[in-house]
Amino acid sequence: MITNIKGWRDPALLLSSMGVSSIGDFIYLVAVNIIVYQLTGSATAVAGLWVVGPLTNIITKFWTGSFIEYRSKKKVMIVTYIIRAVFICFIPFAPNMAFIYGVLVLLSVAKAFFHPSSMTYVAILVPKEKRKRFNSIRSFTSSGAFIIGPAIGGSLILFTSVETTLWLNALFFLVSAVLLFFLPEKEEIDKETIPTLTFSQVLQDFSVVKKFMSQNKYVSIIYLGFIIVMLFTFAMDTQEVVFTQQVVGLSEMEYSLLISVTGIGSVIGAMLLSIFTNVFSLRYMIVIGLVMMTIGYIIYAFSWSFNSIVVGFVILGFFNVFLNAGITTFYQNNVPVEIMGRVTSVFQLIQSAVQVLFILATGLVADLISLRITIIALAVVMLVSSIIYSVLVLKPNKTFYYYEDHTEKEEVNVQA
Repeated sequence: MITNIKGWRDPALLLSSMGVSSIGDFIYLVAVNIIVYQLTGSATAVAGLWVVGPLTNIITKFWTGSFIEYRSKKKVMIVTYIIRAVFICFIPFAPNMAFIYGVLVLLSVAKAFFHPSSMTYVAILVPKEKRKRFNSIRSFTSSGAFIIGPAIGGSLILFTSVETTLWLNALFFLVSAVLLFFLPEKEEIDKETIPTLTFSQVLQDFSVVKKFMSQNKYVSIIYLGFIIVMLFTFAMDTQEVVFTQQVVGLSEMEYSLLISVTGIGSVIGAMLLSIFTNVFSLRYMIVIGLVMMTIGYIIYAFSWSFNSIVVGFVILGFFNVFLNAGITTFYQNNVPVEIMGRVTSVFQLIQSAVQVLFILATGLVADLISLRITIIALAVVMLVSSIIYSVLVLKPNKTFYYYEDHTEKEEVNVQA
């Protein structure tokens, strides 16, 4: 028992660091939305915040994988935390929207480095047999941040100011960086062998990713399938405020309550999952999570009242954590850590490019037809896609991809 607890010391520190930064993300989201709206009075300017991240990813993901793969993932994470803390402090001094969007782009670039670095560092630090529980607890901390972050942000804005809130927000990322200092450096980086970041090096790294995808078609199909299915949720989420208030007729207070209830559903789901992780196999975590989350969106799409939307949102919030924990564990178990940074960056590049197209297409279709029909169509197509996806996950001859213990299956080894 004592050995078991000792084995969780480092993962617990990493969870704490990522949990604190998640709270910081949500505080920042509340504050930056308010400061942009105060500066412009434009809902369009606020909506523009949705596309800064994906557009930045399209530009940066071509080379982020090539950069981080040959460097310490722990150090990259620390540096990105510090950069985010520094630039968030600059936002209150913004003289105009151009300056704010410039800072937001730099923050998005830092985040673009963070995700593939953290995904890889988790796989390096956390043993395979502990990853499913780790990712389940990670879902719990993220869901908790979804509720705690906006609540802290709102309270700070109420009792201080938006500017002070952003300065205090920076402390969350600094605390996250400090916590990472206590974690071990698991990689041996020889600075002499780090290749120069050139166009030819980036192309060479893309060929490594292409080789991995061609040799591991099933892993690639499952993860890309997950990205595609989740695009439907992203498209529906971008229209959430308009749909709930203008189509269904909810008040702003009812919408705020709806978001809180969804967060509570996510926290309860994540808490139960982190406790009863071993009850669910990896495959059933993914399938149950996806199908039930899709049903939640179907209920949401056909809703005509506050009560029916609450039911849909509680279901999708509850089961979303099952899907995310399951697919993250599957990915970390099947992609070699030697190339995980590059593979993750390419997958995120694909995701971001299609996200931008989905946002534009959803808005255009909603204007040409109606938002209700658009949301219903997205939910129905997502349901069909999730059923096809579930069949692929449950194929009997692919069981070994979902083994959770290192003794059950040798790690895939692809030489760069």
